Amino acid sequence: MKIMTYGKNIDVTPALKNYAEEKVSKIAKFFNGAPLEAHISMQVEKDRHIVEVTAYINGIILRGEEETHDMYASIDGVIEKLERQVRKYKTKITRKIRERKQEFKEEYKEERTEELFNDEDIEEDEFEPKIVRTKRFAIKPMDVQEAIMQMDLLGHDFFVFSNAETEEVNVVYKRKDGNYGLIEPTF
Repeated sequence: MKIMTYGKNIDVTPALKNYAEEKVSKIAKFFNGAPLEAHISMQVEKDRHIVEVTAYINGIILRGEEETHDMYASIDGVIEKLERQVRKYKTKITRKIRERKQEFKEEYKEERTEELFNDEDIEEDEFEPKIVRTKRFAIKPMDVQEAIMQMDLLGHDFFVFSNAETEEVNVVYKRKDGNYGLIEPTF
């Protein structure tokens, strides 16, 4: 288990670091001995205590962020979010495996789920997200600054475009801090 903890505008005390690492390591209980790598970021802005955790387990990326007025409460909140993600992921995978098993009657697919997940403390989550709208649009080649301007003109939080420099599909998005982010594909 590899857990890295770092802080911004905060001195991460050994007690705080141990508390965060102990909580994050509990995520591993949902997976049968799978290696866990996690990055814990703690940040203080005015009276806001922000904790961001990114965990990598068996090729799965879990990410959560919580903001409260207390660092310990933020850690607890982000762990709850990550546990919800694990439950949601497990439900989705087991549902797909059950469907395939009914179609193909193959036993090894269920064994794969048992290898990946530890069934302790996991409840079935009945929420299944649905696509309620599909949009189609022409992607015009443009530079990043033009894409940001177009996104702002439309009043959207993100904008998909063809990057004129790289000739790849990119996404620009508005961050909570008011700045912008760019998502580029890697192969």
